[in-house]
Amino acid sequence: MKQNKYDDSTFFDAYKQMPRSVQGLKGAGEWHVFQALLPDLEGKSVLDLGCGFGWHCRYAREQRASSVVGVDLSENMLQKARELTDDSAVTYMRMPIEDIDFDGSPFDVVISSLAFHYIESFDALCRKVHACLKPGGSFIFSVEHPIFTCRDEQDWHYDAQGNPMFWPVDRYQSEGRRTTSFLTDNVVKYHRTISTYMNDLLGAGFALKAVKEPGPSEELLNQNPAYRDENRRPMFLIISAEAL
Repeated sequence: MKQNKYDDSTFFDAYKQMPRSVQGLKGAGEWHVFQALLPDLEGKSVLDLGCGFGWHCRYAREQRASSVVGVDLSENMLQKARELTDDSAVTYMRMPIEDIDFDGSPFDVVISSLAFHYIESFDALCRKVHACLKPGGSFIFSVEHPIFTCRDEQDWHYDAQGNPMFWPVDRYQSEGRRTTSFLTDNVVKYHRTISTYMNDLLGAGFALKAVKEPGPSEELLNQNPAYRDENRRPMFLIISAEAL
């Protein structure tokens, strides 16, 4: 089973303080681009992989999705999602994303936010997602950008005064496991190139619809000028695909 830092109390306590945890989708720097890529959700069945606190699940229902299933490995995440959700059309399931197995292609839309860089085999996951989507179904997901994940350090190079000078890129073509720091030490992520993300989707039977590398929204930039450094290198990769 994959690493589950979110059920570590120290890690989870820190995660709960992040802007995206407190403010929901409005606190997510990439949401303005992710939202624009979503299809019309009215009457659609939606699967959210790595649903966390359930923000995207509840948004789908606000857009009149007929049903939503949220999958996450963390019991802490799902407990919070259930506390925030009062809707019988939303179902939360605890399991690793890699283990999904839904019969009969029941979903119109599959979404995921910042979860797949924790998955070792993206190719295998793409095939599972394709199998649970109806023909013509939509698959939209975000991950940490490969420029962000290529090094274990995942940090700026700073000058003597502590100012960020540049974002180092190294080992970009060397895909695989990275052990880094995110709220705590020894967090396992998996680096893969942009071309691997796209080719794995194509190989699984998807057509690419859009590829985005968003910076923060103007609203977030106005709220906190420190976000302007996020425009110096891409932090997110968002891909929209359609099941053929």
